[in-house]
Amino acid sequence: MTVKLTGRIDSANAAETEKKINEQIGDFDGELVLDASELEYISSAGLRVILRLKKANKSTKVINCNSEVYEIFDMTGFTEMMDIAKAYRKLSVEGCEVIGEGANGKVYRTDPDTIVKVYKNPDSLDEIHNERELARKAFVMGIPTAIPYDVVQVGDLYGSVFELLNAKSFAKLMAEGEDIDELAKQSVDILKTIHSTELKEGELPSKKQEAIGWAEYVKPHLPEEIGDKLLRLFNEIPESNFMLHGDYHIKNIMRQGNENLLIDMDTLSVGHPVFELSQMYLAYLGFSETDHDDVMRFLGIERSTAEVFWDATLKYYFDGKDDGFINDAVIKARIIGYARLLRRTIKRSPDKTDIIENCTNQLCELVPKTDKLYF
Repeated sequence: MTVKLTGRIDSANAAETEKKINEQIGDFDGELVLDASELEYISSAGLRVILRLKKANKSTKVINCNSEVYEIFDMTGFTEMMDIAKAYRKLSVEGCEVIGEGANGKVYRTDPDTIVKVYKNPDSLDEIHNERELARKAFVMGIPTAIPYDVVQVGDLYGSVFELLNAKSFAKLMAEGEDIDELAKQSVDILKTIHSTELKEGELPSKKQEAIGWAEYVKPHLPEEIGDKLLRLFNEIPESNFMLHGDYHIKNIMRQGNENLLIDMDTLSVGHPVFELSQMYLAYLGFSETDHDDVMRFLGIERSTAEVFWDATLKYYFDGKDDGFINDAVIKARIIGYARLLRRTIKRSPDKTDIIENCTNQLCELVPKTDKLYF
């Protein structure tokens, strides 16, 4: 049940307000939502009304508080006792440049100083707050990260706002002709920082556990021998507490001045770096294997450019390793990537039979070539 609070609630009208609210509630014992979007002020007498409502109904919460009302709740400790939510600033992205898009959201530049990531799920507030906490965690641990400073409402959706002064993504810089080899080197520098950052057990989700789910899902869609071996190989990948970004590609690396920063931190996890490389392979080459124009739509670069960048990334990431080692690592990453893409396509786009057939054929060819999926 939602009850709307309006105007002022103070000693002059607190008793009458409480009476009206109780009459509206009646015998209702479900979640009680107090909508404060039109509440201008609340005094201590009004706060006592809220407190009694909370005691009578433990699930009572307050939403859409303006800054002044929220500050009263915050200063008096109510935000620690119950769920109190601010009203969100409304923002339009109509006509704004789209600088990135992933499974969870789309990133817009709203002005030279600001970008906003709009989540596709209308019930995304928990995701947004989780991403902000993950970004803070990464920042404190030395990862060059852009931290969102505000949450806004965009139509029926919500978004996180980042201050990135005249920042450009690596994809944009590449499209403008910046040296691919140098961008790959800088990208790998950040990647190695991430992969050398160790967390305590349980601080972030295990990518291995998520990936085993991919293998279990696709197993019935593969020849029995291939499916059985694939699942066994996934289970044998060692657990690791080193950080993974989870969606690492050139649209999620931004250059601001002389500093490179990461965005899209909601996919942070821990695990073996082969999982990261499998996702990167998909971003640069795998997604576009059956449609070479897909990489242009996704990253804004030609597939041939993506191939050059991927090769340069491998060169710097595996610095000192011979071609045989690198080629073997790529096979392992591709197997994991194809399993992930096969699951995703079967679940989301079963009509895309060309992708399903390609992933199936690749797995049937590659799985027999290795006895482990880690290096």
